[in-house]
Amino acid sequence: MLTGLCRSAVCAGLLLISSGALNAADKKLMHCFYFSSVESATQADWDAFYKATDALPGKIPGLTRVWYGKLRSPAAMFSADRETAKKLRGGEKAATGEVTMALRQYGVCMEMDSAETLKVYAAHPAHKEWDAVYQKVRQYGTTTFDILGE
Repeated sequence: MLTGLCRSAVCAGLLLISSGALNAADKKLMHCFYFSSVESATQADWDAFYKATDALPGKIPGLTRVWYGKLRSPAAMFSADRETAKKLRGGEKAATGEVTMALRQYGVCMEMDSAETLKVYAAHPAHKEWDAVYQKVRQYGTTTFDILGE
């Protein structure tokens, strides 16, 4: 049960949201990606990745939290040449061509203050340093998505 003060805070938050006082610039962004590990990655490579990832919120303004780990179940990602993909999207069952599958086993999510923070993150020197460490544990090819808070 909500106390009077808590109920007032919830009502105030709902009023801000419904009035449009919170615009896209005020909304948090979750920047997430999942990837396949490279077999040659050593424990030292993974430890460096964890340490570098943990340090990002203190280095990049607006990046508030990070999560990383092994996915609960791997995500299968399929790719095909352009013509084959077009046929498959059209429902053609006898499409010929090469289709490949990659299993993504690991993921990272980063909470950012706003969509603008993603631009800051992408250009920041700390991101470039982190990326050099990240490249040692992942295969080429990452699936990325962003969620803008409502």
